[in-house]
Amino acid sequence: MADFFDALDPKQVAMIEKQPVFFVATAAADGRVNLSPKGYDAFRVLSPTRVAYLDLGGSGNETHAHLVAEQDDAGRITIMFTNFDRPALILRIYGKGTPVLPQDDGWDELAAHFTMLPGTRQIFEIEVESVQTSCGWGVPFMSLEGERETLQKAHRQSDPAEWEAKMAGRTTSIDGLTTRATDRYIAGE
Repeated sequence: MADFFDALDPKQVAMIEKQPVFFVATAAADGRVNLSPKGYDAFRVLSPTRVAYLDLGGSGNETHAHLVAEQDDAGRITIMFTNFDRPALILRIYGKGTPVLPQDDGWDELAAHFTMLPGTRQIFEIEVESVQTSCGWGVPFMSLEGERETLQKAHRQSDPAEWEAKMAGRTTSIDGLTTRATDRYIAGE
C-alpha cells in the first residue's frame, strides 16, 4: 500500500542518502516519456520540500526539454529511489523541476551543495509537491559493485572548446523540443 506525504521526513532523507542510483522521469504533452537512471554522488536534499541533482552531458537532454516545454503542466518530474537492501522500500518524489545552467542566476547557490563532476552540464532543482512510499517487496536484493568511470573519464579527456561546441549544438530533444545549452565546460574537482 502506498503512503503519501507533503514533504520528505528525516527517515526518508536517510534512505535517499544511502542509494547509489535513482531514476528520473519526465514527459512533454506529445512525444516520448523519458526515464533515465542516474548514478554518482549527484543528488542532494536541500530541504524537506526542495531537492536537486547534477546532470552530466550525455546522449541527450530530454529532461531539460520536458521541463521547459511550452505546455500548461510543464516542469513535471518524478524521482524514484529503490532500496535494494533492507528494508524493502520504494520512494517517489513528485514535483516541479527547473534546469539551472552555469550561466543562470542561482547557479552558484545550487553548485555550492555539490562536488562538481567532470562534464556537469546543469543542475535540476525540484520543488517537492508530494512524496510517496510503497513496499518494494517485489524488488530484488542487489549490491553495488562500483561506479562506472567511463562517462567522467570521457569528459575529463575532452578538449573544453570541443566539448562546449558539442553541447552548444544540442538544442533540441529527440522529439524536437527546445533546450538551452551550457556556456562552459566544467572540469570537476
